[in-house]
Amino acid sequence: MSTADEPQSVRRFSGLADVYDRYRPRYPAVAIAAVLDSLPAHPAAVDIGAGTGISTRALAEAGARTIAIEPNADMRAFAVASGLDARPGTATATGLPGGCADLVTSFQAFHWFANSEALAEFRRLLRPGGRVALVWNERDKADPFSRDFRELEKRFGEAAMLAGIQFNDDDLKPLLHAAGFAPRLQRFEHRQVIDRDELIGRVRSTSYAPRSGPLLEQMIDALRELHATYADAAGNVVLRYQTEVILGDLPRT
Repeated sequence: MSTADEPQSVRRFSGLADVYDRYRPRYPAVAIAAVLDSLPAHPAAVDIGAGTGISTRALAEAGARTIAIEPNADMRAFAVASGLDARPGTATATGLPGGCADLVTSFQAFHWFANSEALAEFRRLLRPGGRVALVWNERDKADPFSRDFRELEKRFGEAAMLAGIQFNDDDLKPLLHAAGFAPRLQRFEHRQVIDRDELIGRVRSTSYAPRSGPLLEQMIDALRELHATYADAAGNVVLRYQTEVILGDLPRT
């Protein structure tokens, strides 16, 4: 697929690989452990929509044998440069053989391709007893700073792109059931401690943030004001998350 043929949701991440990998939150160890719990030792894992490989690296560090699938060339090149086996492909056309995986994951990405075609591809890749794992770091709506930060993103973000990342757990259940997965949800508290520059970088790593021009400058000014309101004595603020892990296992026979 040429760059010109890439969907907008894929193209929007071009040029963001470095800032994405630097400023995006990682995933708590307990969430990674939940994804791998009761699977075979050193499971074969395919990470779909892997971006720069943040989640793929976490799985590999926990013992999984990983392949990252990422359609954006810039993000994929970053993952390869970090030592990962990262390959071109999409959620509906991975290019991998059937029955090659014990685990298929999608971290912070499934909302872009939440459809039956993607889940059919996930199931095709899985061996009997295999698992699908869908994971998101979701902002803690009860935390004042995280809530105000989200409102600022909505104020300055591109509405069409923001609409593309909205999802609801209840919307996923029928999709997962129809594909033969019985979903179960686990939540884990998580936090990201960042200074002012990291806060700005965190927003600039998103697909919906303005890239340049007056709107970008206005957004940065607003972020500085937000930081000044909430920063502690060390100059840090805390983004609080609920890491949501949705798991679905296939029958073993």
